[in-house]
Amino acid sequence: MAAIHSVASHVPLDSWPQRPFRHPHHSASGAALVGGGSRPQPGEITLAHHGVLFLDELPEFDRKVLEVLREPLESGEIVIARARDKVRFPARFQLVAAMNPCPCGYLGDATSRCRCGSDQIQRYRNKLSGPLLDRIDLHLTVAREATALSPPTVSGDTSANAAALVAEARARQHQRQGCANAFLDLPGLRAHCRLSPEDEKWLETACERLTLSLRAAHRLLKVARTLADLEHCEAIARGHLAEALQYRPTSQQ
Repeated sequence: MAAIHSVASHVPLDSWPQRPFRHPHHSASGAALVGGGSRPQPGEITLAHHGVLFLDELPEFDRKVLEVLREPLESGEIVIARARDKVRFPARFQLVAAMNPCPCGYLGDATSRCRCGSDQIQRYRNKLSGPLLDRIDLHLTVAREATALSPPTVSGDTSANAAALVAEARARQHQRQGCANAFLDLPGLRAHCRLSPEDEKWLETACERLTLSLRAAHRLLKVARTLADLEHCEAIARGHLAEALQYRPTSQQ
């Protein structure tokens, strides 16, 4: 990470080797986000290598800029070609994005304040291509919380407990297959994400009904494998598949 910041002419982070967290503004250019220039410099996706890239107000980013993210999300690197040479920068980051449900932001709100027409909502959501959404594994709808200056304490898992659970599951994955589930290739999927004949048929039927691509099906299997690891399960169960399916994007989201 220090080497990447050195190439980018940045002072190395004082918090290194803490994983980076990058959150560029939606007005960022393509070169700023993915890298470029006459003398190619790494962009935000490379500065987020082995960390998090957070894109707030996702539909407000230029569509052409977002489309360039598709290849790095698959390969973990970005190749910038110039007339004389090519520069290859690492870009294995975790993408986290946020967006409103509609242009005004009030669609589905209990106050019924949304006045957006269906055409406006569709144009807003069409700013994000299907192939890009296909590469985002978890899609969650978060309801607006009531304003409370002193909210009551809610019982449940703390962030520390959740982090420990995730670290344990990740260690289990490395012990089993030498990498995190997200990095499993096709042979790895076949070896470590095996399903019973009944569950395999069930998943195939579900993918057909939801018109999921083969890429989406493979990503779904990785999520299901992770859910099983979090529950200390040796095999993927039907419940893990069903939960993973709930995180896939639908036409209603």
